[in-house]
Amino acid sequence: MAGKPGIDEIIGVAERLGIGITSTEAEVYQSHLVNFLEEFDAFLGSDLPEDPPPQYATARPAGCRPSEAEDPLNVWMWKTRIDGAEDGLLHGLTVSFKDHIAVAGTPTAYGSQALEGNIADYDATIVSRTLAAGATIVGKNVMDGLGGGFGFGGGIGDFGRVLNPHDHSHLSGGSSSGSAVAVAIGDVDISFGGDQGGSIRIPASWSGTVGLKPTFGAVSHFGAGFGSDQSIDYVGPLARTVRLAASAFQAVAGRDGLDPRQSATTPECFDVLSGLEGGVEGLRIGILGEGFAGADPAVAESVSAAADVLAGLGAEIVEVSVPAFAWASRAQTALMPEGARAVFDTGFFGPFARTWYPAENIDAINRMWANDADGLDPRIKLNYLVADFSRRLYGGRVYAKSQNMRGQVIGEFDRVLTGVDALVMPTTLTTAPEYEAPDPGEALAVKLAGAIVSNAVRNTRPFNYTGHPALAVPCGMIGGLPASMQLVGRFFDEGTLLRIAHAFEQAKPDLQDELVSSARATVTV
Repeated sequence: MAGKPGIDEIIGVAERLGIGITSTEAEVYQSHLVNFLEEFDAFLGSDLPEDPPPQYATARPAGCRPSEAEDPLNVWMWKTRIDGAEDGLLHGLTVSFKDHIAVAGTPTAYGSQALEGNIADYDATIVSRTLAAGATIVGKNVMDGLGGGFGFGGGIGDFGRVLNPHDHSHLSGGSSSGSAVAVAIGDVDISFGGDQGGSIRIPASWSGTVGLKPTFGAVSHFGAGFGSDQSIDYVGPLARTVRLAASAFQAVAGRDGLDPRQSATTPECFDVLSGLEGGVEGLRIGILGEGFAGADPAVAESVSAAADVLAGLGAEIVEVSVPAFAWASRAQTALMPEGARAVFDTGFFGPFARTWYPAENIDAINRMWANDADGLDPRIKLNYLVADFSRRLYGGRVYAKSQNMRGQVIGEFDRVLTGVDALVMPTTLTTAPEYEAPDPGEALAVKLAGAIVSNAVRNTRPFNYTGHPALAVPCGMIGGLPASMQLVGRFFDEGTLLRIAHAFEQAKPDLQDELVSSARATVTV
């Protein structure tokens, strides 16, 4: 035991819990506390058997952090080489992971300098599945925001700013910025990111890559850190082409038994590749009016032109409206602070689930919260403060209402999706904004300013809340920066979204060439 808790310490802890006890009462509690702590010491020191950590059986090289010369756009946290199976769907392809996804034997800092040097001792499900599918893992990518939370803008995180591959003076999006840019410049074939409000789709939009946020539960989240409420969190692939994104999704999707958020409705596996070449003839695609409100005219025009291409390929284009679109974003805004605070209070991977718990990672993060929380991103600090006042003033009713609205909002989208095969809208309302380095005296105010973030997440955040699959697809170039359309579909119908996107991509081969040449042309020291 680290030491017998003193009377004053017990009284102080009780006060923080809102419990008042006298010194005499504290002495009584003290003896019982000591008994419990001694029992815990004995339990941890025992040789009682535990399930081994999930890990693909292969040698793991040490790897290294690349130099600035080797990584001029600052996309890599760590470079390594872990070979997968000798054949499989992803054989011959290179794969990387956002820094909040555990790869055994590899540093996993979750985007926070306070956790630098933390080594994962287990593999996330998507890691073991990519290796089983024959992929070669080549590293971990830079992200911003602890666990991905509140990193949508893609500014400077704890490990620096990831540069936009088309124009270094512009933002790259967040929080999966390193993953998106590594794909855009050809450093890796596929990268897996995380998405709590658009953190796969926003950097995909601003870097000119394909980014898929799957249906809630379609891809296991086991082994990926939570920066916010678990009911809005996803992992999914980014890739240069739709076919690569489809291959990555098919390789990792399906139930695995370690993610308690998956349910009996989650299919065992997915086949999205067999129908990829099916074209769009006969499909109905709905132009979501609410999704174009406030969009930059050039972006709206680019997405509308993409819809015209789909119409020329045989799709029927219709206009639709979902009034609950705005409410979905408001409900998630209400949900996130208390959800993030609950993660803070209960531990990074949450309680209550019958799954495997990464004890070493949990211990490292809990110690960081206890000793180094002052180093967290200001937006995370703000959300913890908001959550505390929300609980004090509203007694949990804000969180309850935001959860309880979900069925009604989903119902509105589902009713529209019974009449169309997919919805289309801009992924982001603008192309990548220009980065403005803040004056040191105004750094906090700039960090907390919400204009860029709210514009970025306006069309992405609603589908984190509802759980519908959403796919970001490059659809044009505006002033040297990519524009992106977002396709949204029915639950577990990623195949239709990928089929539509592939048909568009095949019809615009010059766009893919332009994106690749634009991104690679800026890779200079």
